[in-house]
Amino acid sequence: MAEIELDLSHSYVADPRTDDDYALLPLKFTFQDGGAYALLGPSGCGKTTLLNCVSGLLRPSHGRILFDGRDVTGKTPQARNIAQVFQFPVVYDTMTVAENLAFPLRNRGMARDRIRERVGRIAEMLEMSSVLDRRASGLTADAKQKISLGRGLVRSDVSAILFDEPLTVIDPQLKWELRRKLKEIHHEFKLTLIYVTHDQTEALTFADQVMVMARGRAVQVGSADDLFQRPAHTFVGHFIGSPGMNFLPAQWREGALDVGQRRVAGVPEAMAAKLAGAGPVKLGVRPEYLRLAEPDAAGAVPMRVERVQDVGTYTLLVADFEGVPVRARLGNGAVPAAAGGTVWLSVLNPHTCFYRDEELIR
Repeated sequence: MAEIELDLSHSYVADPRTDDDYALLPLKFTFQDGGAYALLGPSGCGKTTLLNCVSGLLRPSHGRILFDGRDVTGKTPQARNIAQVFQFPVVYDTMTVAENLAFPLRNRGMARDRIRERVGRIAEMLEMSSVLDRRASGLTADAKQKISLGRGLVRSDVSAILFDEPLTVIDPQLKWELRRKLKEIHHEFKLTLIYVTHDQTEALTFADQVMVMARGRAVQVGSADDLFQRPAHTFVGHFIGSPGMNFLPAQWREGALDVGQRRVAGVPEAMAAKLAGAGPVKLGVRPEYLRLAEPDAAGAVPMRVERVQDVGTYTLLVADFEGVPVRARLGNGAVPAAAGGTVWLSVLNPHTCFYRDEELIR
């Protein structure tokens, strides 16, 4: 495995002049040897461009890439010793499952006994031991993608294994099982894994560190807990979570906090000092941390109820605060005011965040 250092940017435009001309804005980051990483973001945010720069399928227009301190910017994927698993399965239909899995090892002249041992181990991990002698042409798309995953994992000498949305064609139950298998394989072999996805569940359950990307920029890198509890940018707060973080207009005035047109008491002294000179800000609070409160309670504001939905494990309240939609995940069976009525929700708690110019005030 390798430590991968990036200091690059990329544009498909010959002479980029503005940020909009870049598919990948300047990025400086290190993938640690043996780490499990996910690149997470919506379509077109630059995550596949970044992955292809790492693999060698694309040369960055600016900057360089180092593998264990060695400059590989102009090197091919083969020279970088990369394994890559793509969105749709790439298998040799005329070969058996065992032959497909063994193919990368045979190309490198590995001894037959060693090949048999390695193929058997990976097949067992992917629960494919029973189909090793079957031709790949007769397998389902799920099984074929498992072969692709296995071919990426079968080599023990690769610098890194890159996954470009590999579970797109997999049914939901098998997705969960394969994510679990990948985690087990990572913990056992300490592989350097980089996983591209637009699915937050995949990213947060697979990776130790998640890089959230938007419009060619790496907005935040952190653990699942970091991204959920302390989003560094409003985009991360909105993108991570279901529903995403609520954002309310706020400003510190005359020694107190105004949320919209409502003055709210109960701001901790440390945060009050940071808000004093900040000007207009956004108050960010997760739906999970909104709580029903008594009228005029400290830290609470009134909202007009739009609808209440019993989701089974919780009650989803959708309300309006001065024209801003707000969603709250309340305890199972909680029945606040009916649609059109008023409900008071506490918006200040230890998890409340404040943002200036979309960035977290720390």
